[in-house]
Amino acid sequence: MKKLYVVIVAGLLIMASSSQPHAASDVEARMEALEKRVHALSDELAAARAELSKPKQENYVDNTVDETGNASGPYYDKSEAPSGITGRFNFGAYGEMHANFTEGDGGDKFDIHRFVLNTGYDFADWIKLGSEVEVEHAFVSSGSDGELKIEQLYVDFLLHDALSVRAGRMLAPLGITNQRHEPTAFNGVERPSFDKYILPTTWSIDGIGLYGNITDVIRYQAYVVTGLDGTKFDSTDGIRDGRIGGMSSFNDIAFTGRLDYFPLLQSDVPVAQDLRLGASFYYGGINNGNEGKDPGLDGSVTVLSGDMETGVKDVDVKGAVAYTIIEGAEKIPGVAKGIFGYNVEAGYHFLPDSLKTGKLERSDAVVFARYDNFDTQFKMPHGVAKDPAGDRQEWTFGISFYPVPNLVLKADYQIRDSKALKDQENLINLGIGFQL
Repeated sequence: MKKLYVVIVAGLLIMASSSQPHAASDVEARMEALEKRVHALSDELAAARAELSKPKQENYVDNTVDETGNASGPYYDKSEAPSGITGRFNFGAYGEMHANFTEGDGGDKFDIHRFVLNTGYDFADWIKLGSEVEVEHAFVSSGSDGELKIEQLYVDFLLHDALSVRAGRMLAPLGITNQRHEPTAFNGVERPSFDKYILPTTWSIDGIGLYGNITDVIRYQAYVVTGLDGTKFDSTDGIRDGRIGGMSSFNDIAFTGRLDYFPLLQSDVPVAQDLRLGASFYYGGINNGNEGKDPGLDGSVTVLSGDMETGVKDVDVKGAVAYTIIEGAEKIPGVAKGIFGYNVEAGYHFLPDSLKTGKLERSDAVVFARYDNFDTQFKMPHGVAKDPAGDRQEWTFGISFYPVPNLVLKADYQIRDSKALKDQENLINLGIGFQL
C-alpha cells in the first residue's frame, strides 16, 4: 500500500511539474530532486516492513516467586499497560491431575487434585492485592474430600526494599514447599510427605507482618498470626488438622518468621552454582477454634525448621528438617509432645542441548530421588504409648519432563515403610501439572 502511495505521489508531482513551461535544465533539476524523494520514501517503507516483521514482544514477567518466597503466578508488566482498571489486574492459575496406583488390590484412582485461580490488583505501584482460590478433588460436598477455599488473600504495601508490609491470609514461611507448592516447582507427583505431615502444606495463616532484604544476601519475614486448634491434633497427622481454614481465632496468637541467606549471590565461583540456606520458626498457643469458639485447651506449639537448596551445573540438591514441640500434649489423646522429620532430594537435568530445538527449544527433564523420614510420635508424654503408625519412611524415584517451563509431566515410584505395617503397599504415580 505504501509503495502504491509513493508511485501515485511521484506521478502527481511529475504531472504538476510538466504542466508548467520550464527550461530543460530546470526540468532536469526537478526530476533529480523527485528521484531522491522517491528513494527516500522507499527506504522508509523498507524500514517499516522490517519493524513489522519483528516478533511481537509482550511485557511478560515470570514472577512465580515474589519477594517473600510466595508463589504469586506470572503477570503482565504494568509499566506499558493501559491506564485504568483493566491494566491493573493480573491473573494466573495452576493445577494438577494425578493417577495413583497401588501394587495391591484396590486403591487405584484418578484425581483432579487441585485447580487454583490467582488474581491480583495493583492499587498503586506500591500497594498490591494477591489471592488464591482453590478447588481440591474436583467435587465439593458433605460426603466427599473435595474442598473450596481461599488459600491466600492479602495486601502488600511495598514501602522499601528493606521493609514491606503484608496483611491478610498468607502462607506460613516454613520449609521449602509451603511457599512454593505449585506442581512445576517440585519433583514428584505428590508433594513430599515430610511437607504434608511435619510442615503441613498448604499451611495458610491470617495476620500481619513485615518482609524485606536486610542486605543483598539476607532476606527476612516476620508475622503475627492466628494460632492452631490443639484439639484437632492426632497421632498420625500431627498438627495438620489443627489448621483453621474458616474464621480463625486470635485467642492464642502466634509468631512466625524466617531468614534466607544466599552466600554465593555476590561471589565469583568457578562453576555455575547457587546456594540458599534458610531457617524458620513458629510459636503460638493451641487454644483456638473456628469462628472464635475456643476449646479451652492450655498449651503451645513450637516449630523449628531448617532448609537448604543448591545447584551445581545440572545437579540440584535440597533438604529440610523440622522439630515440633507440643506443650500440653498430655491433655490431647494419643498426641506426641515431640514430632520430628526430614527429607533430602537430588535431581539431575539430563536432557542434552542437542534435543532442545524446534518445539522442544525450552524443554527440560529431571530424574530425581528423594528420601522422607517423619515420625509424628517421635517423643511421647510420660505414660502414653507410642503409635507405631506415626513412624514412617519413603523413597521416591521419578522423572519430571517439561515440554515448556510451565507444564510438567511426572511419573514416580514410591517405596513406603511404616513401623505399624511391615509390608505397606508401594505406589506408582503419574501426573500432569501446570502454572499459567
